[in-house]
Amino acid sequence: MNIDPEHVERGLVALVLTLVDLIRQLMEKQAIRRIENEQLTEAEIERVGNAFFLLNEKLAELKETFDLSDEDLNLNLGPLGDLL
Repeated sequence: MNIDPEHVERGLVALVLTLVDLIRQLMEKQAIRRIENEQLTEAEIERVGNAFFLLNEKLAELKETFDLSDEDLNLNLGPLGDLL
């Protein structure tokens, strides 16, 4: 067996970023529901927006650092289809 450490690291980073992106998407949907139901103040909406903006920037930075694309983070779940 020939294991290339670079591929192992890149694969692990892709898996972690996939999970982070999945959680981010779920949190964004929840935030949108709360905004639509007027459950957040203007200040809370601003903080949530800034947090998601910074998270998206960091995800983009990490994808660039490890030479990953959005397609690399989309796991194929077989008969269930793609994750993201």
